[in-house]
Amino acid sequence: MFAALGAYVYRKRWGTLIVSFGFLVASIAMVFRGGKLTGARFGDSEAWQTEHLVEQVIGHATNTTFVAIFHSESLDPRNEPFQLAMRAALAPLASDPRVLSVMSPDDAPPALAPGMVNGQTKTAVAMVSLKGEFNEALSQYPGVHELLRANRSNELDITCTGYVPFMDALGRTLQKDLVHAELISLPLALLVLLIVFRTVVAAVLPVGVGALAVVGGIAIVLALSHVVDMAEYTVNVCSLVGLGVAIDYSLFTLSRYRDELLAGYDYPSALSRALDGAGPVICFSGAALGTGLIGLIFFNGSFLAAMGLGGTIVVALAIVFALTFLPALLAVLGPKIHALGLPTRPAGRGGFWRRTAAWVMRRPVTVLVPTLAALLVMGVPFLRLKMTSADVRVLGLEVEARRGYETLRRDFPELGSTRIIVGAEFPSAPALNVERIGALYDLGQRIATMPHVTKVESIVSSEGMGKDDLENVLLDPPELYKSQIDIAKKMSVGDKVVLMYAFVDTPPETAAAQEIVHKLRRDRIVLDGTLKVGGQTAEDMDATEFVRSRTPRAVGFITAMTLIMLFLLLGSVILPLKAILMNFLSVAGSFGALVWVFQEGHFGIAEPRPVEHVLPVMLFCIMFGLSMDYEVLMLSRIKETYERTGDNTLAVAEGLEKTAGLITSAAAIMVVVFAAFALARVVLIRAFGFGMALAVAIDATLVRILLVPATMRLFGHLNWWAPKPLLNLRALLGLGSHESVRK
Repeated sequence: MFAALGAYVYRKRWGTLIVSFGFLVASIAMVFRGGKLTGARFGDSEAWQTEHLVEQVIGHATNTTFVAIFHSESLDPRNEPFQLAMRAALAPLASDPRVLSVMSPDDAPPALAPGMVNGQTKTAVAMVSLKGEFNEALSQYPGVHELLRANRSNELDITCTGYVPFMDALGRTLQKDLVHAELISLPLALLVLLIVFRTVVAAVLPVGVGALAVVGGIAIVLALSHVVDMAEYTVNVCSLVGLGVAIDYSLFTLSRYRDELLAGYDYPSALSRALDGAGPVICFSGAALGTGLIGLIFFNGSFLAAMGLGGTIVVALAIVFALTFLPALLAVLGPKIHALGLPTRPAGRGGFWRRTAAWVMRRPVTVLVPTLAALLVMGVPFLRLKMTSADVRVLGLEVEARRGYETLRRDFPELGSTRIIVGAEFPSAPALNVERIGALYDLGQRIATMPHVTKVESIVSSEGMGKDDLENVLLDPPELYKSQIDIAKKMSVGDKVVLMYAFVDTPPETAAAQEIVHKLRRDRIVLDGTLKVGGQTAEDMDATEFVRSRTPRAVGFITAMTLIMLFLLLGSVILPLKAILMNFLSVAGSFGALVWVFQEGHFGIAEPRPVEHVLPVMLFCIMFGLSMDYEVLMLSRIKETYERTGDNTLAVAEGLEKTAGLITSAAAIMVVVFAAFALARVVLIRAFGFGMALAVAIDATLVRILLVPATMRLFGHLNWWAPKPLLNLRALLGLGSHESVRK
């Protein structure tokens, strides 16, 4: 099949290149058109249901409101010059069709206005709400932001923060990180390829395939984002994964092609034989990685499923181009593949791996025990894993949205503090009557006594006013307070809903904040109503539970599918089980290092924080598939020798000797690509690149070069055992004989 594909591509080489070029042009056009990338959400959680209650009450989504912070070095916000300048900057927004409302200290309710001005720091804030759903608001924000800054006076600095500014800044930062990473990774990958192939032309080809796969993958993701929710991170993940695997698969094809040429075959025959040898390995490796990414369907209802789709697309493109576009280029180049060569290596270049293989075969226990101990020690910090959602703190202090957040925390502690939203939903309207006011009053008092709660803000909480007085004022307000109470009701009372806000003096991801949510959710009954609890802390907790509840099924699916595919390839039950165990060890080592560095703050991490929910899941799904690249490459060669000789020790040594160089070369390219993303400014991408680079390095060295050969040496002929019924089933599928390969 693959040999026939090679012959076909050779005959149709120019047509293949034209089609590929047309795909590239269309992809570039789609990339310039852009997409509608969204934030990260985890299903229809209670936190999001609470947000919907808030939206019902106030009439718009809370995440479409941002904070504009006005600061002057010389003017006092309590005096007219500052106020006039602030009004002048905000005035165009009030009549802008993209803006729903603007609330400044001038027109805020009396209870809120004093908290929007800080005379000591010469700062004041305004709340700007944008029209439409979040995606529409996000697309309109840059224009509104520019309009706001265009009308400011020289005396005022304006800084914007909030969820919309955060997501806008995140998207821009991710784009810059993507370009920066590729500018670093592509030249370094080219350098590694140059060292491997010793010719400039051969080294350039895999990089071209990688670029084509990445551009095509990003284009398809952006196109799909118009009809499917795609998170901001998806494009970066596609670039990171696509570039690495496309170069990897191209390396397999090109290495095999050059070997066939060295064996004396002409160019058409060498191409057919190269695809016949490399094609199955590439397709199996891609299927294994695709299986890992497809495992993300178990997180349906969240952005993880869409990220899995994006990753699967770019892997599929990497396979297609490594087996079509690259062979077509090789067919066109012919002998020019050797052009611009470097000085050749001295003879005997395989000696190092031959000696390594012999050393491992002689001392399997000596190799196994310390290597296994090192991986287990590296994995221990993973037991201390904590997870949280991304917020503006994943951005650096040079980003406006992050600076605004820090300013709020410093100058307006109440506005910048953690808020837990409590929505009391009743079965009938009106939401407020004598009995319900009393129950809500008691609830507010109970919340106020909880540790770390600094304030409870609601229409049923009033300092210096008892429960009975509050009932009378709310149900039959005196004329003097009627307008204020009406404004307060519009902000916190719906037909059947009453909102309360608990202000907490700890960050949202802390155990103290989470305990408040736990307590509120344990006792949900308020007279005849029920409570829903939201806010960032609740959202983090719901996302953590979402991931944890679905992870066992995803891991089980990926493990089972990998076992099946490896058995069908190798005809052994023991080797797939061992491969799964080795994969878990390498992933665990990477996870442990990730927690130790990013969560616990080692290696110069200035702001350690819990690991983001998406990271362990994405790393596991991708790394489990990538590990199969090297596993299949090594075990396939070992199996060939074992079937020919029946000598397990010889087969393992020869397999290690013949594949270790290619494995380490492929791993070096992966590490270079992933490490470039570890330089990103967004913490998630930085951690993802670090985790992937470390996992590949561990897998290609400690696991494939040491641990796998040592265990296979100790297992001996047992490596190749499988029950006869399974071998018969494999034979019926045309994948082997009815006899075991055991000698």
